[in-house]
Amino acid sequence: MRYVNLAFLVLYPLSWFAPLLRAGLLPLFGMSEISVISGLRSLWQTDIFLALVVTLFALVAPMLKTLGLALLQFDVLDRRALPALNLLGKFAMADIFLIALYVTLAKGLGVGRVETAWGLYFFTALILGSIVLGALEARRTQGA
Repeated sequence: MRYVNLAFLVLYPLSWFAPLLRAGLLPLFGMSEISVISGLRSLWQTDIFLALVVTLFALVAPMLKTLGLALLQFDVLDRRALPALNLLGKFAMADIFLIALYVTLAKGLGVGRVETAWGLYFFTALILGSIVLGALEARRTQGA
């Protein structure tokens, strides 16, 4: 479990550059790929508050949780920190919910075209995997 968690430290940054969505105004025009990083870049230019929130949920929370869990697994961090780390994992899942909400809204309004891309599934799998690792670590701690 330790090494799977450490792999997340490499996989998270890769997922930030993977295409989450393909969006286009009309079918006649090309579809633009949107990643976490490209979305954040646009947000920083238009809405700084939302950019801060998304940065916290999409970048900071998952990395802090993964780093904290690694420290816990290597006995550097006290086990009492595990509930806080699991809470961080739940905050990290909030951005997946927001992306799903935006896709649903865009499709429902019929303005343009939005398609999910492989990066959304990759990023979601990492977040869910991190939550599962946290739960397994909590179970292991209770059994010890």
